[in-house]
Amino acid sequence: MMWDGNGSFGHGAGWEGWMMLLFMIVFVVAAIVAIVFLVKYLSQSSGGGASSAGVAPAPVNAPESAKDIVKRRYAAGEIDREEYLQKLGDL
Repeated sequence: MMWDGNGSFGHGAGWEGWMMLLFMIVFVVAAIVAIVFLVKYLSQSSGGGASSAGVAPAPVNAPESAKDIVKRRYAAGEIDREEYLQKLGDL
């Protein structure tokens, strides 16, 4: 095919150009989705965070102990140091 000077090669290249554009868009989207899933998979398989340092993560539905509740309340500023120490001593 030869350049015809009007911005296209040959004649009748209308729908083929749109199909090529559609396939390129689908390919780029598929590549991005594949990269995202690969990154998620690799980050999960490596353990990530505290669990890879040998510290087991706490179970999600584990009940809080009394000492944990007192520590959380002290950290949140709900109780002062004296009350915190007294409650820890009582426990």
